[in-house]
Amino acid sequence: MIEILSAFGLSAATGLNAYLPLLIVGLLARFTDLVTLKSPWNTLENPWVLGVLVVLLAIEMTVDKIPAVDTVNDAIQTFIRPAAGAILFAASANVITEVSPTLALICGLLAAGGIHAAKTAARPVITASTMGVANPVVSVAEDVVSATTTVVAIVLPVLAAAFVLCLLALFGWWAWRRRRKRSTS
Repeated sequence: MIEILSAFGLSAATGLNAYLPLLIVGLLARFTDLVTLKSPWNTLENPWVLGVLVVLLAIEMTVDKIPAVDTVNDAIQTFIRPAAGAILFAASANVITEVSPTLALICGLLAAGGIHAAKTAARPVITASTMGVANPVVSVAEDVVSATTTVVAIVLPVLAAAFVLCLLALFGWWAWRRRRKRSTS
C-alpha cells in the first residue's frame, strides 16, 4: 500500500513539472538505495537520460516563468506531464507484482493529468490578474512543490498523499470562490 501512495505522489508531482520528478527519481536510483527501478524503468538511471532531463528541465524552468510563453509551455506539456506521471507511477508500482502495468499507467496518467489541468486553468488567471508579475513567483513555487512532493513521496509516501489531497482541496476551494464571486457580480 505504501508503494501505491508513493506512486500517486510521484505522478502528481509531474503534473506541476514533468522533468524534475523524473530527474530526482533517476538520480536517487542511480546514486542511492532509496529508489530501485526494475527494467525497463531503470533507463531513468542512464547518464544520457539524466543529461537530457537536465536540459529539458532547464528549458521548462526558464520558459515557465515568462508570461504568455508559460501558457504555450503548458499546452505543450499537456501531453508530456501526464505521460511522465504514468511512467513514474508504473515505475514505482512495478515493485508490487499485483498491480497491472496498464492500471498503473492509467492511474499515473490521471493523477498527473488532474494536477496539470488545475495548473493550466489557474496560470492564465494568475497572469491576467497580476499582469504577469506573479508568474515567476508562482512558477518557482510550483517547482518547489513538485520537488518537495517527489522527495516526500519517496521518503514519506503517506504524507505525500495527504499533501496532494490538500493541494486538490485548495484548488477546489479557489475555483468555488471564483465561481461564487462571478455569480454575485
